[in-house]
Amino acid sequence: MRDHLADLLRWWVANQPVAAATVTATAGSAPRPVGATMLVGPDGVVLGSVSGGCVEAAVHAEAEQVRDSGPARALRYGAGLEAATGVGLTCGGTIDVFVERLDRVTFPRLDEVVTAVRAGRPVAVLTCVAGPRHHLGRRMLLGPWGEHGSLGDARLDAAAVRHAEVSLAAGRTEVRRHTVDGEGIAVLVTAFPPPPRMILFGATDHVAALAALGSQLGYRVTVCDARPAFATRRRFPAADEVVVDWPHRYLAAETAGARVDGRTVLIAMTHDPKFELPLLEVALAGPAAYVGAVGSRRAHAERLARLRAAGVDEGALARLAGPAGLDLGASTPTETAVSIAAEVIAVRTGRSGGPLGPGHERIHVSPVAPPEVLTRP
Repeated sequence: MRDHLADLLRWWVANQPVAAATVTATAGSAPRPVGATMLVGPDGVVLGSVSGGCVEAAVHAEAEQVRDSGPARALRYGAGLEAATGVGLTCGGTIDVFVERLDRVTFPRLDEVVTAVRAGRPVAVLTCVAGPRHHLGRRMLLGPWGEHGSLGDARLDAAAVRHAEVSLAAGRTEVRRHTVDGEGIAVLVTAFPPPPRMILFGATDHVAALAALGSQLGYRVTVCDARPAFATRRRFPAADEVVVDWPHRYLAAETAGARVDGRTVLIAMTHDPKFELPLLEVALAGPAAYVGAVGSRRAHAERLARLRAAGVDEGALARLAGPAGLDLGASTPTETAVSIAAEVIAVRTGRSGGPLGPGHERIHVSPVAPPEVLTRP
C-alpha cells in the first residue's frame, strides 16, 4: 500500500472511489504476504497485486463491483475452491482477500495519513476484515494525532490500539484476531512505520551499489565517510543522505539521539582499521538489528583479534556478521551488494539463507498473532 499512497490520495482528493483488495490470511504456499494490496482505480487501472497473477483477474472483477456498489466483501481463493470460484492458486496455497471501497466517506482522514507517512511519522490503520456485519469495514487510525475512529466496541478499540503499537514498533503488518462476547473479529493492522535505516560506512563503488539496493528494499540509506573528496552526493545518488564525519563519531551521536534502533542495519565497508575498529565498538554496543563488516576471512580474523584486544566481549562479537554477506561467489560491486542484502533479509526473517529447494519452512514469512478474548465486565 505504501508504494501507491500518492495515487490513492490523488483519487481521494478528486472524490473518485477506489477499491482496495488486501490479503488478510494465507495458508500453505502463498505468493504474497498478509497486507499485500491491489488498488482498482475509478478507470479500472490496477496498482499492486494480491497473488502471483493466478487470481488477479477474479479479484479485479470483484473489486470493480465493490468500488461501484459499496459493500465490502471477504473472499477466499485456493486449493479445492476452484469449483466454487472458478479460479485457484497454482502454488497450492490459500489466501483470504478483503475488498473494500475507499472514498471520502469510508476513509475521511486519508490525507492526514499520507501526510504523516511522507513525513516519516508512524501510522497504523486498523480495519475490521472479518466478523459480524456491523463491525466489518470499520476503521481506526493511530498516528501523530492520537487515535481516531472506532471498530464498534470500546474494549475492542483498546485492545486493537495496544496491538497496533506493538505492530508499529516491529514494523509489521498483520491480522489480530479477537473474540468479543463469543464472536470472532479479525482486525488488519496496516503498519506504516518510519523506514528502517541502513547506514553504510565507507565511500566505495561497493557502497554505491549497496546504497541503491538498500533503497529499493525500503531502507533510508545514509553513507558516512570522513573524506570529503569521496563522500559526495554525486558519487552516491541513491543515498538519502551523505555525511562527512568520522564513522564512530557519527554513529555515537546517532545512537545517543535514539536514531539507531532494532531495525537499523550498520555495515562497515571502509577497509581501514583506524576507521573500522572504533566504529565497530560503538556499533556492537548499540541496538542495531544487523552489524556487518566486509573483507576477506583473514581480514575478519584480524578484525576480531583487534576487537577482543580492545575489550569487546564474545557476546558482542557473535553479533558481527563478517565477512558480511552470503556465499554466492559474488565478485562485482553489484553482486556483493546482493550477497550482503540477502544476508540482511535472512537475519531479519530468521532464515538460514540456503537454497529454497531442500527447505521445509514456508517460503514467504507471514506472522500470525495470537487471538485475544474480550468479555464484558
